[in-house]
Amino acid sequence: MEWLTNLICGTSIAHTAFLYALVIAAGVLLGRIKIFGVSLGVTFVLFVGILLGHFGLTVNGEILHFVKEFGLILFVFSIGLQVGPGFFASFKSEGIKLNMMAMAIIALNIIVALVIFFFDDSIGLMIVGILSGAVTNTPGLGAAEQALNQLYTDGVIYQVPQLALGYAVAYPLGVVGIILAMILIRAIFRVKFNEETEQIEREQNDSQLAPHIVTYRIENKLIAGRKLSELSSMINRNFVVSRINHNNEVIIPNSTTILEEGDLLLCVLSEQDEEALTAFIGPKIEMDWEAIQAPVVSRSILVSKEEYNGRKLGSMRLRMGYRLNVTRVTRAGVDLLASPNLALQMGDRVTVVGKDEDIDRLAEKLGNSMKHLNHPNLFTIFIGIMIGIVFGSMPFAVPGMPVPLKLGLAGGPLIIAILIGRYGHKMRLTTYTSTSANLMLREVGISLFLASVGIGAGGEFVKTIMEGGLMWVLWGFLITIIPLLIVGSVARGYYKLNYYTLMGLMAGACTDPPALAYSNKVAGNDAPSVAYTTVYPLTMFLRILTAQVLVLALA
Repeated sequence: MEWLTNLICGTSIAHTAFLYALVIAAGVLLGRIKIFGVSLGVTFVLFVGILLGHFGLTVNGEILHFVKEFGLILFVFSIGLQVGPGFFASFKSEGIKLNMMAMAIIALNIIVALVIFFFDDSIGLMIVGILSGAVTNTPGLGAAEQALNQLYTDGVIYQVPQLALGYAVAYPLGVVGIILAMILIRAIFRVKFNEETEQIEREQNDSQLAPHIVTYRIENKLIAGRKLSELSSMINRNFVVSRINHNNEVIIPNSTTILEEGDLLLCVLSEQDEEALTAFIGPKIEMDWEAIQAPVVSRSILVSKEEYNGRKLGSMRLRMGYRLNVTRVTRAGVDLLASPNLALQMGDRVTVVGKDEDIDRLAEKLGNSMKHLNHPNLFTIFIGIMIGIVFGSMPFAVPGMPVPLKLGLAGGPLIIAILIGRYGHKMRLTTYTSTSANLMLREVGISLFLASVGIGAGGEFVKTIMEGGLMWVLWGFLITIIPLLIVGSVARGYYKLNYYTLMGLMAGACTDPPALAYSNKVAGNDAPSVAYTTVYPLTMFLRILTAQVLVLALA
């Protein structure tokens, strides 16, 4: 049985792979158990890692560090790639407010930490490690340690405290505290998930890009006898005339089609423009276009050829070349109005109206093949990670700081992933990733990260608690939960922030992937991820900056 002992307790590659597989499998299994109706999901991997680490099961330190950082990179990059297309639109609408709330959480975290520092004479600089663990911010811990090493080199201090112990002790309850704060906010304000989901869907439908289908009857005599292209310039609204019923004959219009009084226009537009078109064209009427015998049909075509990635709809001349009208484009489950300046992306579904033979020609041109999309685009993923690591490693000098600031291996790839998700098509990068592939990448990344943190902290965890670290657990928990409850109550009670968005804000303000994983599971939509990535870049920068400033101020 020596081979089995070496496998479980040895130092080989097989032992490392076995231990990670055991920690992740057991953590995922136990994470399905619901306590008071709440399951921690993949977060439980962290606690299984601490348990096995306590009993002496560990791996090589360099391997542990690599797996932890690489898992985190995979997690944040997959999130950034998914929410990138909607990130900047979200920042324009609510981003300023969300970032201000995140800054308030950071400020309150520091205030609580400073109160504890002056209250507990024995804690010293360890409060910076506890703060980093309480807000689950590993880059902040690294920045603080770098600042300490620089101070030691300069002779300012004569001993470097092991901030990682304070981080390890505070981290577990930091994760729990963030999720607990979410649950308490839900209980205090009696949040109902179905109402929050309806609000999110309502906000999406009210978006300027959300298409709305209306049938109008032309009664304005000023329009009669004019070309359709003139109508667009006269109204100055973004809309598409999909079909026209002229004397009970359904036709596919183009820019030269002459409009007549009494014609029925099937229009696709933004809901906000409905009243403007009613006032200019004529009244809305109810009409079942599908019931009319007509030589035209409506079908969706999947964009699966790379040469159309980033191509603008207007440049494809679909009305002239294919005698088709594009009514809307569906991207990542969201319907977008088919404006001429809309750039197509791989995975888009283009809804067109026209004759079957014309639609078939366009489908052949665009690809319309799900099999092609199922092939993973590894080049985009790894070139993005490479650029993200370079960006995260760039030092930013700040006057008065002894060491430069860096966004780190989490902040850099996240920001680059967001930019690629939004602008990658302009560089002909295929950013489409199927939902299942994205989720797999995300779950593997967060599982490796949590397992590494747990295994690494498990060996000293109990010893640190028994030798006075129990108070550190309490201090860390207070640093975590007090700011979240204060800002969360203001955000929900005063600003009426959607609960799913609030969860993403709280997770992002603490740069906490486990809390985000929990939020995504509860919400069942991308609202937490959008809020998380909206506040994450600024939060990461401020967490790194404040950790170094605290070290310099308290040393």
